[in-house]
Amino acid sequence: MNAAIQPDLDTRLRDFVEAHPRLFVLTGAGISTDSGIPDYRDRAGQWKRTPPVTYQAFMHETATRQRYWARSLVGWRRFGRAEPNAAHRALVTLERRGQVQLLVTQNVDRLHQRAGNERVVDLHGRLDEVRCMACDWRQPREVFQHALEERNPDFAVRDAADAPDGDADLEGHDFGRFDVPPCPVCSGIVKPDVVFFGENVPRDRVAAAIDACQAADAVLVVGSSLMVFSGYRFVAAAAKAGKPIATVNLGVTRADALVTLKIDAPCVEALSFLR
Repeated sequence: MNAAIQPDLDTRLRDFVEAHPRLFVLTGAGISTDSGIPDYRDRAGQWKRTPPVTYQAFMHETATRQRYWARSLVGWRRFGRAEPNAAHRALVTLERRGQVQLLVTQNVDRLHQRAGNERVVDLHGRLDEVRCMACDWRQPREVFQHALEERNPDFAVRDAADAPDGDADLEGHDFGRFDVPPCPVCSGIVKPDVVFFGENVPRDRVAAAIDACQAADAVLVVGSSLMVFSGYRFVAAAAKAGKPIATVNLGVTRADALVTLKIDAPCVEALSFLR
């Protein structure tokens, strides 16, 4: 099945959706850009900035954790207030029509749930919670934000451009004195409850997604270049099983050679027929 960009967005995608009553929906960063959250990759699928911090660096390097949390302190102020956009609401409409077998998102912003979707798997976790890596103590990210600000009042008044997933382009600062709160229960390392690069996606999430993908009669990808294997694996499996696949994304995707329908357009525009 060769990919071909379709000029008649509404008709082509509407026909695909209406022809497949049980859709496995996979979303990525591109669906949240209209909510003010930057994405990671350009139209060619390449990184727009330095790749995100790895799990190994975060867990083993104090300086990496200081830099991460300093930037997160600044970035969370706007990320935590982001609101769902029309593309999120379009997928709520699709779910309420009974057509969503499961919505699997690579995003950590929880905007699908805030928009009203209920059948959601947060493949890479959620940024609105933090957890201790030793004892699994958990806390809302907003509460942890207050602790960060209290310990680092000079950083609390700084600002920087937004970066993906609650990060901020805070450069030219000395992070060596940034005070990261430890776990209040066991003094362990506190990490956002998200899957970092180099960290495995929990098996139960993968299993739920695989089961839903197998039960669906087609796949709809919205706002993902599929460059990360954790999402691409489901599309590859669907293609191997002969299931139709539609992608909505600006630029190339890793699965362009596998798809039935490729829509190269903003998510809000492409899904406007579902409003």
